[in-house]
Amino acid sequence: MLFIDIILTGIGLAMDAMAVSICKGLTMNKIVFKDMIIVALYFGMFQFMMPIFGYVGGFYLASIITKVDNIVAFILLSIIGINMIKEGIVGEGNNVNSDINYKVMFPLAIATSIDAFTVGISFAFLKVNLFFSTIIIGIITFILSLIGIIIGYNFGIRFQKSSLIFGGFALIIIGLKILLYS
Repeated sequence: MLFIDIILTGIGLAMDAMAVSICKGLTMNKIVFKDMIIVALYFGMFQFMMPIFGYVGGFYLASIITKVDNIVAFILLSIIGINMIKEGIVGEGNNVNSDINYKVMFPLAIATSIDAFTVGISFAFLKVNLFFSTIIIGIITFILSLIGIIIGYNFGIRFQKSSLIFGGFALIIIGLKILLYS
């Protein structure tokens, strides 16, 4: 696998995490560097680890996981999206859950990195330096997640209610895309 292929794979895998980071940025009342790093680390670390898990355990779990991975991602993203829409409509825009604790971030990181598990399975069949590839994927996801938070925050401070509704629909659409096309 060429270096450019690894870069493109990393960008492709990071798109869901970036979209969710944009939605996370929408919920922030103020942007704090430490919070941005924590969110980006969750997404980057899961995108780094999941291909390794797929590589190592994928042969045994592939048939089970690939049957339900898209359903799990859809459910997690839809629940979060519906809550964002509700908060935007009801007008609780200033009380939006902008938490970045593990109860919030763990399901988001899992939902956005399930496809990386499948990529890890394919890495087992290709001549790929697993550690190097997963480091690159994790770094790309980390950087794009930071950019996503900044984009979401800058848009959200101008259009809080409508951006929550839009962000909620975006998460549901991402979940539907994963459900229908994975």
